[in-house]
Amino acid sequence: MPVRLVYFAWVRERIGKPDETLELPGQVKTVADLLAWLPTLGEGYEGALAVPKAIRVALDQEHVRHDEPIGEAREIALFPPMTGG
Repeated sequence: MPVRLVYFAWVRERIGKPDETLELPGQVKTVADLLAWLPTLGEGYEGALAVPKAIRVALDQEHVRHDEPIGEAREIALFPPMTGG
């Protein structure tokens, strides 16, 4: 099942696009799996996701930890840490 990936801030800048729809491979079951797989798609992804711990993720607009299963999520958002102020 295809899933929409949405990128924000410098993640978007480094990947070079605001969003895309991808078919995830069978081995991508968790957010951590996704963050390990995406850099295989090219240099922009490698640069954006070089430090996976720095990336925040939301599944269907709900913030989740990296050990969260992706399950039937239709949208996955990736963004850098947010700062308050």
